[in-house]
Amino acid sequence: MVAAKENFDMTPEEYLEWEDKQPLKYEYMDGEVYVISDNTLPHNTLALNLACMLKNHLKMKQGKVLICGAKVQVLETGPYHYPDVVVSCDERDQKAFKFLQYPCLIIEVLSPSTEGFDRGKKFRNYRQIETLKEYVLVSADQKLVECFRLNDQQVWELHSFSENEQSKLESLHFNFPVELIYEDVILTDENE
Repeated sequence: MVAAKENFDMTPEEYLEWEDKQPLKYEYMDGEVYVISDNTLPHNTLALNLACMLKNHLKMKQGKVLICGAKVQVLETGPYHYPDVVVSCDERDQKAFKFLQYPCLIIEVLSPSTEGFDRGKKFRNYRQIETLKEYVLVSADQKLVECFRLNDQQVWELHSFSENEQSKLESLHFNFPVELIYEDVILTDENE
């Protein structure tokens, strides 16, 4: 979740070196850095539920499932983002140490302060990743999952799944009830 822009202008190399020395995590876009703010407990629970389900699904397959603190490099020149959940089944990411470069699935849990950014500029950035097949947005105030999926014509299509429906992640050949994502989550309006 991006909270505040810091007034720096740096190269991707300077950012990577600088961020290693910081107590907080920062996303990087167009030479500027943005501090990542803390998330609510429901936000963290949603991300954890998703990561656990995906980890269990990929247990016997080649796949790396990471949560919140895992950085993704979009291009060599940036940007760099911290999605809530990221999955890479690409061999080139199996020994990655600082960031992933070849994810097939990225999931963001929406919050009022970042929803516009997650739907807009962040999604535009992620679409530059050649290996990305699905981008999922999970609502934190209602039982709703939106999956943007790259079709055979290389067009991103929206598939929505709500309460009492099966969500489908084609990139991982995984179907699951939307209810499982919201297990132990108390939905509240974050604006209250």
